[in-house]
Amino acid sequence: MVESINTKSELVERGTSLQGIPTYGSIMIGDKGFEYYNEKNVRDFYQIPWTEIEYVLVSVNFGGRWIPRFAIQTKKNGTYSFASKDPKRVLRQIREHIPADRIRKSLTFLQVLTRPFRKKKHS
Repeated sequence: MVESINTKSELVERGTSLQGIPTYGSIMIGDKGFEYYNEKNVRDFYQIPWTEIEYVLVSVNFGGRWIPRFAIQTKKNGTYSFASKDPKRVLRQIREHIPADRIRKSLTFLQVLTRPFRKKKHS
């Protein structure tokens, strides 16, 4: 079993890791960082310290009434996507450790498709 980086657990929630094939496990928010671990496969875990998180990207649908997933972009190791049973509760707890200006809405599907065709503004 992997040892937790947290000394105090603030929230434990059922979650899904969306890295390649989705895996089901638990998301733990603690005093030192964000953790995901799979009870069935002990080698499937992510431990991200709060100091390593660059941004938290949130997929928002229907005006904020439904948040299907969120992603954590780290300074060195890329982006990790997760979904949880109660994402608003998880994001509120993350906001206790990450400033609100580093939590952002992700682009919509239409914005991603039209982005290459937009004219660039010249200053």
